[in-house]
Amino acid sequence: MKQQSSMNGERIFNIAVVGLGKMGISHLSVANRTPGLKVTAICDSSQLVASMIEKYCRIPSHRNYDDLIRMPGLDAILISTPTRMHEQMIRSALECDLHVFCEKPMTLSAAVSADLAGEAVRRGLVTQVGYHNRSVGTFREAKRLIDAGAIGRLRHVHAEAYGPVVLKPSTKTWRSKANEGGGCLYDYAAHPANLMNWYAGDPAVCCGAQLTSQWSASVDDAVYADLAFQNGVSGQLSVNWADESARKMTTRITLAGDGGKIVADRQELQLFLGTNGVVQPGYPRGWTIKYITELTPHPSFYLRGEEYSDQLETFAAALAAGRSDPTADFASAAVTDRTLEMIRAASENRPAEQLPQAAPVRQRRPNILSRVLGSA
Repeated sequence: MKQQSSMNGERIFNIAVVGLGKMGISHLSVANRTPGLKVTAICDSSQLVASMIEKYCRIPSHRNYDDLIRMPGLDAILISTPTRMHEQMIRSALECDLHVFCEKPMTLSAAVSADLAGEAVRRGLVTQVGYHNRSVGTFREAKRLIDAGAIGRLRHVHAEAYGPVVLKPSTKTWRSKANEGGGCLYDYAAHPANLMNWYAGDPAVCCGAQLTSQWSASVDDAVYADLAFQNGVSGQLSVNWADESARKMTTRITLAGDGGKIVADRQELQLFLGTNGVVQPGYPRGWTIKYITELTPHPSFYLRGEEYSDQLETFAAALAAGRSDPTADFASAAVTDRTLEMIRAASENRPAEQLPQAAPVRQRRPNILSRVLGSA
């Protein structure tokens, strides 16, 4: 497979998509329409899913991951499998000098994530993790305003996420197994926690946490935690994926500073600039509301939301530039993994470094329904 270029002479990077569940198929669709990327192979344990995509999309499929990552001419891997598989898949891809886009969370161990981030840097490889909220216009604008000093020194961040994921005793999929990366903490709370890290940095300690279950038998359905960040910012995390009042996942961030307050969700950003706030273009003192339509450029291809296109456009741009975008690289994702580990440890009243590693899970062949509905 020889190196390809677009009509304007820019290089096209060959990428393979691994894991063809809900998110994998979504990424496949977007990646194939993203300038600078070309999906040249797919890989999944379900032969039926892979063969259908191969037949109708004319993309070669592979059953063996080790064979896939050794394909001549392959530049990058997009991993969208259950979390327990991420560590070995990422490590093997890095050993083959492949750039990696991986779905969140990066791994089930903060130490492992930090090690993989370091290895990618040593090899000069581009990395990214699929925390799509950092590509949402309102949340991105909140970050810009904080960095510009609009609300002065940041004092407190409150992150919330609610959704109707589990509203009855749950069926057995990887999402219902803690050692596969399931549960509200790793599968849901990871998103608002990642935003907290973006705005406030690395937490110094989790002062207290509760992981509660309403419907699930072996994982948490709700996460409540108090965090103290290394720069003196306090934080609260409130997440519940068993909330039937929410039509779909709803994420909301409140940021309080010495000079004002920012409240942002997927639809709008509200900024209050007080006496000590720093006026910004388009933001006078008092309350100002900006809607997502004002803050989001048109993507090259739309599917599910502009943020899913933006994150792959960001990955393609990073490949072309030869360096990771620090907004969502492995190093930033490792900070979130550390945060999740702190929360889980606090809920069990023990230090994060004493947490046991996830138990190994016996490989099994899933059926088509579980692959489509139960993947990352």
